[in-house]
Amino acid sequence: MSGRNGKDSKGRLGGKKRGNDWSGSVPRGGGRVGGGKSAASSIAGVPVSVGQFIECEIIGLTHEGEGVGRVEGYTLFVRDALPGETVRAEVLSIGKSFGKARMSELMESGTGAGKGSGIRVVPPCPIYDSCGGCQLQHMAYAEQLRWKRQHVVDNLARIGKLVVAEDDGQAGVVVHPTIGMDDPWRYRNKAQVPIGFGDGGLIGGFYEAGSNDIVEMDACLIQQEENEESVRAVKEAARLLDISAYNRANGRGLLRHVVVRHARSTGQRMVVLVTNGRDIPHAQELVALIREKVSGVVSVCQNVNTAVTPVVFGEETRVLWGEDVIYDEIGGIQFAISPRSFFQVNPEQTERLYGKAVEYAALTGNETVIDAYCGAGTISLFLAKHADRVYGVEIVPEAIEDARRNALLNGIRNAEFAVGPAEVVMPRWQAEGVSPDVIVVDPPRKGCDPALISTMLELRPERIVYVSCNPSTLARDLRLLEDGGYWTVEVQPVDMFPHTGHVECCSLLVRKDI
Repeated sequence: MSGRNGKDSKGRLGGKKRGNDWSGSVPRGGGRVGGGKSAASSIAGVPVSVGQFIECEIIGLTHEGEGVGRVEGYTLFVRDALPGETVRAEVLSIGKSFGKARMSELMESGTGAGKGSGIRVVPPCPIYDSCGGCQLQHMAYAEQLRWKRQHVVDNLARIGKLVVAEDDGQAGVVVHPTIGMDDPWRYRNKAQVPIGFGDGGLIGGFYEAGSNDIVEMDACLIQQEENEESVRAVKEAARLLDISAYNRANGRGLLRHVVVRHARSTGQRMVVLVTNGRDIPHAQELVALIREKVSGVVSVCQNVNTAVTPVVFGEETRVLWGEDVIYDEIGGIQFAISPRSFFQVNPEQTERLYGKAVEYAALTGNETVIDAYCGAGTISLFLAKHADRVYGVEIVPEAIEDARRNALLNGIRNAEFAVGPAEVVMPRWQAEGVSPDVIVVDPPRKGCDPALISTMLELRPERIVYVSCNPSTLARDLRLLEDGGYWTVEVQPVDMFPHTGHVECCSLLVRKDI
């Protein structure tokens, strides 16, 4: 939402995975592909066949930003199509319940009722047709924000069975307009780029859909320009020194990934070379070229990963030159960022999201707060500035090490961190006399563990603040918490990843008997 070593935003395996940090992997193909009907694959009772070109009206969007169309009552998810449009599309695959299609021609797109969306724009990215990192560049940004709010509303109603308040003052959950960016471009502060072979030798960019083939790319409009410059410099230096690219087919070759970070508040940059082995030919010359070409670089590191795996990082990391961390700041709090640290990729929106979490916690300075799924302690440290005591728990030991280091860095002494499952650690704290007034959760995409939901209901805090990256699992968990004695008061969507189908939310729940 990043690859993130195959982990989620907190460092957990199998969580908020968004594909490539640099861009993405889903090909679009805005033009017609193939000529006419191919060798068809059909299913009895399904009105379309694979390879068939059909016309359909688009009535909505999926959570991944695909248009939802209907053909004789059958659902087709149509890549690149927008609500209100009538499109011609090629059917790519079919199942009993739904199929996939690719738009080949926009038949109708106006502003009148039923005649089209009036929301389509020309994507500014020159490789948008082949890169799947962004799904919504063809939708006007204001409409992206409106759609993301509606996506949250739909999930709360359909999955959570919650009543959402309307503009006329109806009682129910208030879902605010999505908080967007004034300039929704160049926001990502980290790029994670796979390296491979092309016709001209070493290349780096993004994976083609459904394969390990890498498409060369030097620019991405959602990446900070400093990251582009860093990646280009490493590729040029590796080519000059004839450093081999990793071959995923046979496991040979050296350079697997280039991971770069840029700290906007300090201007510091980090370059991490992920290699298939510890020895780097011409290592000092490579470092010297990187230092020469990358302005602001203060850290050049190596991570060794010899495993046959799509996971980016291995266990061993060492400094080739410079510092072992760079420093960045969010909301007046400084963070030390190591090669494998989690740090939010959009600091501007992170400050807004976490600021909303602090607002919903309604702290006066006397409260005890538990931050479950605390990761590197980002939210914990925000909360600690306003609470009496904050307890953070996280299952990943390295993340807790980062949290403790960041607390010391900022002179925060009222935050305590522990390693382990939240549903195990929190009862232990309770036995030691810890009684939380507020519990904050920020789980991976799968949502809260059922045991954690039960634990929160047993601890009965006055408020629960739920930060979510997945509206569907958020809605499911809100239903469970409501059934356990809480009201969902309000939900604030935040656009952490403009031009993608992702939306984060901060939700406030209050105990019913207060």
